[in-house]
Amino acid sequence: MAAYWVMTFVGNPRITVRLWDGNEFYFADGTPVGLMEFHDRRALLNLALSQSVGFGDGYSNGRIEIHGDILEFLREIARAISSRPNQNYYASKFLSMLRAIRGNTLSRSKNNVHHHYDLGNDFYEMWLDERMVYTCAYYEDANVALAEAQVAKLDHVCRKLELQPGQDVIEAGCGWGALAMHMAEHYGVNVKAYNNSHEQVSLAREKAAARGLTGRVEFVEDDYRTISDKCDVFVSVGMLEHVGLKNFHALGKVIDSCLKPTGRGLIHSIGRSHPKPTDAWISKRIFPGGHIPSLGEMSAVFEPHKFSILDVENLRLHYAKTCAEWLENFDAVSEKVSAMYSEDFVRAWRLYLAGSSTAFESGTLQLYQIVFAPHGSNNVPWTRKFLYSPESAEG
Repeated sequence: MAAYWVMTFVGNPRITVRLWDGNEFYFADGTPVGLMEFHDRRALLNLALSQSVGFGDGYSNGRIEIHGDILEFLREIARAISSRPNQNYYASKFLSMLRAIRGNTLSRSKNNVHHHYDLGNDFYEMWLDERMVYTCAYYEDANVALAEAQVAKLDHVCRKLELQPGQDVIEAGCGWGALAMHMAEHYGVNVKAYNNSHEQVSLAREKAAARGLTGRVEFVEDDYRTISDKCDVFVSVGMLEHVGLKNFHALGKVIDSCLKPTGRGLIHSIGRSHPKPTDAWISKRIFPGGHIPSLGEMSAVFEPHKFSILDVENLRLHYAKTCAEWLENFDAVSEKVSAMYSEDFVRAWRLYLAGSSTAFESGTLQLYQIVFAPHGSNNVPWTRKFLYSPESAEG
């Protein structure tokens, strides 16, 4: 039976299966945490042939229904999968490298960015915080609101970089400009920020003008590979996932050529605890061209240029909470989103946000912040005290 095979393959999660004829099956021990309903035979067959794309597309188009809390459902799936024997490390690493052979050219990168980030600023404004920060928040207190946690993240990054008034900062992959404007407004630096997304850059320029920051923040609609200016600080938050493993060395070369000998850099990226190809459904439907790297794979950015790694912090639980809050916000406006796009679109994005939260919570995904400096630079902090002491905070 296909249903039995599928559930056994994923580790017999505590999920009840209901078929199109009304028959129900439960193959695990304990109380079910949810029910997965297949509306037709094809949906079950697609899931058996490709667990990721079969489930993702089946849920998105309504041929697979989840009854119960989607986060609890996905947590149970993650728990069951993690109980299976570990995949061979070297096989997983080989598959990761194989998937990354097709590099992101300049034109392909722009098309990939357009697929996700140019969906329309109105769409993202409905469920992100007021600054439209679309990266992991930093919850100094687990009970703070999302908007406050996003500001805390901006300050956390700025403190790590020890920004000083008058410094020149280059940001690669700037989103809607929240970090660039925060650095200029609260730390007195000059920022040149690069982004391939036309929609994001246009709105970022409007926001900077409204805040009187046009002369201190420049938003450039272009690829990171075109960066040629010199800077005191290089920062990239949430871009490395879109660079592609094949281009990590090229990114490192750009940083090496633009960062001054006494400069400082920070890369903030989703990551993995071990090499593995990016989820097939995410690559196909949500983030084409993306690659979620392990720390070892990230080293291709730093090692060829002898950068000194100063600090590595993992904020994966912060991202689990961030995605859960995004999901709550998204669900609150789902009817409006459906009217703008389609119900299939709503279901796909609900699955993406819920799945991301679960992946960070389970440890399938990590969130790394890596601080680094040029080779031989002694302009580095002696301890980490400056990060957390009250006097280090802006203002």
